[in-house]
Amino acid sequence: MIVSEIFEGTTRAWGKKGKSQSLKYRCTTGPRKGQVRASAAACMAPINIKKSTTFKNTKAAKAGSIKVKTAKTKRINPASKRIARMNAGTRRKKI
Repeated sequence: MIVSEIFEGTTRAWGKKGKSQSLKYRCTTGPRKGQVRASAAACMAPINIKKSTTFKNTKAAKAGSIKVKTAKTKRINPASKRIARMNAGTRRKKI
């Protein structure tokens, strides 16, 4: 695999790394389209079906509490606010 093939389906985006922020990769193609990953190679990595189904069941069971916690984090956590501002300039209008 050539290096240019790995970076082809990604753009750069800021993401959280503990309490600070770091540059990561947003997948623009493949099974993880729209997700932010630490490495560009992770965008095209094969999906683990067992983990996927387990996580779907967990999300279905705990959807309400996940929603509340996520909203609180995005509203209160300084790192989340900073990252939202930093990534705001990278968004583009869909035509």
